[in-house]
Amino acid sequence: MKKLAALAILSLAVVACKKDTKTITKTDPKTGEKVTVEVPVSDSANTQTAVLAANPAIKEVNGVYTQTFKLEKGATYPLTTYQRNVQTMTGPDGKSVSGTSNSTDEMSFTVNDFKDGVYDISINLLGKSNSQTANGKTVSVDTKSAAPADANLKMMWTMNKALVGNKLQMKMKENGEVVSISGFEPVYEKIGTAASGQIKDAKQKSAFVNSFKQSFNQNSIKEQFTKNLMILPKTGAKIGQSWTETENATPDGSVKLTTTYTLKSVDNGLMTVTVSGGIPKKSDKKSQQGMTHSISSELSQNGTVLVDQNTGWIKNQNVSVKTTQTESLSDGKQTQTMKSSTTSTVIVNPQNK
Repeated sequence: MKKLAALAILSLAVVACKKDTKTITKTDPKTGEKVTVEVPVSDSANTQTAVLAANPAIKEVNGVYTQTFKLEKGATYPLTTYQRNVQTMTGPDGKSVSGTSNSTDEMSFTVNDFKDGVYDISINLLGKSNSQTANGKTVSVDTKSAAPADANLKMMWTMNKALVGNKLQMKMKENGEVVSISGFEPVYEKIGTAASGQIKDAKQKSAFVNSFKQSFNQNSIKEQFTKNLMILPKTGAKIGQSWTETENATPDGSVKLTTTYTLKSVDNGLMTVTVSGGIPKKSDKKSQQGMTHSISSELSQNGTVLVDQNTGWIKNQNVSVKTTQTESLSDGKQTQTMKSSTTSTVIVNPQNK
C-alpha cells in the first residue's frame, strides 16, 4: 500500500509539474521591439502584465512618482463618462420641486501601433445616452435603442446617432502629450447630412453645424483626454503631496474653479488620488428703485481617482460636485427668496466602480 501510495504521489507530482507550453510574441512597451518566448499556457495571458509590471507607467524615483503610458499594441482601453445631476428648487412659498438627469458618453481607445515613442491610437465613439426625470415622468434618448417618437427627442437621437460609430485617429507620446487628432471631417459631413433631414432652414442648419464644430474638434477632445487621463503633474508628486489646478468658471474669468489633487497612495497596482476644492461662496447685492436684489452661490467638490499603475490608464473616477444658489428680492418690507441646489456625480469608467 505504501508503494502504491508513493507511486500515486509521484504521479501527481509529475502531472503538477508538467504544463503545456505556448510560444507567444510579446511587445516591450518601452522599445516597441517584439520578442518570441515560450511560456506555460496558463501564464500566457499574464505575460504582458508581467512585462508592464517590470516597467510600470507610474514609477517612483527618490520618492517622486511620475506618470506615463505603457499601453499594449492591439489592446483597447475604455473611457466611459457617466454624469448624474439631481436638482432641487425651492420657491418663495417654501415648496420644492426636483428633477434628475443622466448622461453617458462611451468611448474606447485602441492601440494600433507604437513607434519612435509615439502611440497610434483609434478613438472609437461608441454610444451616447441621455435621460431626464421630472414630475414622475422620464424621457430618454439612447443611440443603442430605437428613435423616440417625440420630434425634439428624435432630433437629438438623430444627431447622436450620426456621431457614434465614427473613429478618430490620435498620435500620442508616451508621456501623454497629444501630438495630433484627425478624422473630424467625415464626422462633420455625417452631422451635416443628419441635420439636413431635421432642420429645413439653411441658416439654422449652418449655425447648428458650426456650433457642433466648435464643441467637437481637436482642441476639445485633447482637453477632455488630458483632463481625464493625465492626473499627476509633469514634475511628479510624492505620497501626501497636493497640487492645484485653476480654470475659468465664467466666460469673463471673473469666477475661478480650483481643484486640489492629493496623491494618497500607490500600491497593489493602483494609484489613488483624492479630489477637493470648488468655488468659494460669492455674493452680490444691487439696489434700484427701492428694490434690493441679492444673490449668492458656491460650489464644492470631492472624490477619488484610481489609475492603473502598470498602464497609466484611468481605472475609475468618482467625483461629487454640489452647487447651491440663493436669490432674494426685497422692497424693505417683504422679501421673497428662491433657492436651488444641484448635486452632480461624475463617474469615469463606471464598470470599474
